[in-house]
Amino acid sequence: MPRRPSRDLLVDVLLVAVAAVWGASFVAAKGLALEVGVAPAVALRFLIAAVALGVICAARRERMPRGRGLAVAVLLGLSQAAIIGLETWGVHLTSATNAGLLISLALVFTPVLESLAARSWLPRSYFVAAVAAVVGVALLVSDGGLRMPSAGDALVIAAAVVRALHVTASARLTRDRRDSTLAVVLVQLIVCAGTASLVAGAELPAAVARLDGAGWANILFLGLMCSVFAFVVQLWAVRRTSATRASILMGTEPVWALLVGILLAGESVGAVGLLGAALIVAASYAGQAIERRHRHRVLDTTTRERGARDPVTAGQVTRARDPGV
Repeated sequence: MPRRPSRDLLVDVLLVAVAAVWGASFVAAKGLALEVGVAPAVALRFLIAAVALGVICAARRERMPRGRGLAVAVLLGLSQAAIIGLETWGVHLTSATNAGLLISLALVFTPVLESLAARSWLPRSYFVAAVAAVVGVALLVSDGGLRMPSAGDALVIAAAVVRALHVTASARLTRDRRDSTLAVVLVQLIVCAGTASLVAGAELPAAVARLDGAGWANILFLGLMCSVFAFVVQLWAVRRTSATRASILMGTEPVWALLVGILLAGESVGAVGLLGAALIVAASYAGQAIERRHRHRVLDTTTRERGARDPVTAGQVTRARDPGV
């Protein structure tokens, strides 16, 4: 079947929109946390997102996970709450630009954790890219001179580590399960909203009472656009393009964070910081490409080894990877 350029363009535009929305989320989160505090900001974001996705799930009559599936969803919800909590706390104490760039280190950390879990060590070139990313971080936070990352920078780096753990755990715990993806995410959003609301406590109703128009705009943007819209669009789009293309387009998130931080929030980054930002983005892309080639090479080797033992199984694996065979 010939490819449809108009549909392909729509998919690309939507994936870039997801990256742009996520990139802009750091400015919105910083503004909201400044107005109502970190815990109420996280709670309000997820309360809005949970209600909106709940309506979608009800309309689609999605079946909620049960048993082990529910336990996995709750566990992933707790880790997601930790990620957003650390991110929001971090961006509250550092610049939105720094936060948006530093969180992209999860792209470097995740393949390392996955390779450890799979006991398939990455090639040396990957660690060259990882070192380049670390150098980029040092330049970004240096502010023209050598210094340790600020508390906010450190919190966002911690969020990147937890995000890498979350992604690795998600892939392993949800493998071969048939639970509705939307329903699993709804459970995660409910857990995030509940956890953050408990942490916020009495501050939550007080925070709602003092919200102004800009605060509500930030809540709706974070809850509806950064959570519900971004997830639903991502889920729709990645089924209509390649994983490689999707990762490249959504990997522009730190670039959007940099642009939004400078152009809309009025933040400034010096020449050394810009060099660090470029290193982080380039190293993240390079690391993804190296990891992808390594994964394909391992899969090809495994297929050949299985083929030597069982030609029928090898043929099935080949056809699964390439339906045109």
